[in-house]
Order: sequence, then structure tokens, then C-alpha cells
Amino acid sequence: MVNMKELETTLLILKKDNKILLARKKRGFGFGKWNGIGGKLEKEETPEQAMIRETEEEISITPIEYQKMGIINFIEYYKKELAKVHMHLYIATKWSGVLKESEEMLPKWFAIESLPWEEMFEDHKFWLIPVLNGKKIDAFFEYDKNWNILQYEVTEKE
Repeated sequence: MVNMKELETTLLILKKDNKILLARKKRGFGFGKWNGIGGKLEKEETPEQAMIRETEEEISITPIEYQKMGIINFIEYYKKELAKVHMHLYIATKWSGVLKESEEMLPKWFAIESLPWEEMFEDHKFWLIPVLNGKKIDAFFEYDKNWNILQYEVTEKE
């Protein structure tokens, strides 16, 4: 087995009524894609601390009521290098602050029934709706260099 770089990341989806907040990545990894808010953990940081910090940095919002919905493990090409990514997934239903665009992210509310699937990472099609419906998950996705899914598994937890 190839010795792969390992990353620990977070992803937060803000949910209000039948809408969710996504943000279009303006630079770097995931450029141009609509996604939740998140990023890499810093040294000595818990996933929860990283999720809050990234949300404050990227959209000027502080999550107040949130729940961890699972972990998604990826094998993917991160900055052209094969990597294992462990993503801690959260949903927030209450927050404080005024939503603002940053240098990195352009936030926008979407009705759940009209999400921009074609402009999101493909794996979202397999886990996002169950999570929005309150299901906790464990999932695995393997992508090739061209961002095609090679294999995946999504398991709903009790």
C-alpha cells in the first residue's frame, strides 16, 4: 500500500427550514464547487473547534446549536497527491453573527429541493439528503485523479 498523506477536516451545513447554506469555493481545493463550510484541523485542535473556527473565518458566522452527523472517509487526490481524508460532518440549526462573503467563500442559501448538484462534489448525492433528514452516517468514497467515484459505501447509523 502506498504511504498516503492523511488529513483531518470538517464540513458544516447550516440548515434553516427547508433551506441549507452552501458556499462556492473561490480559490484552492474545490475551486468553483458549492459545498458546506469547513477545512483542515490545526495542531491541538478538536474537530468541533476546527468547525467553529473555519465557519467564523469563512462566512463570519458562529455555530451555536449543532450536531455531529458522522465521518466521511475519502481516498482522493488532494493537491495532486493521493491522500486519506477523514471529514467530520456537522449540521447547525442555530448560529450568531452576520453572514458575509470572504476571500475564500461566497455563501448562498438554497432550497433543499433545488440544490446545485451538478456544481457540487459528486459524493454529496449519496449522503446529503439522508443527513438533512436527521440520519447519522459513516461513509467512504474513493475518487480517481479526474474526480470520478471509483467506489463508495454509505451506512446509516442508529
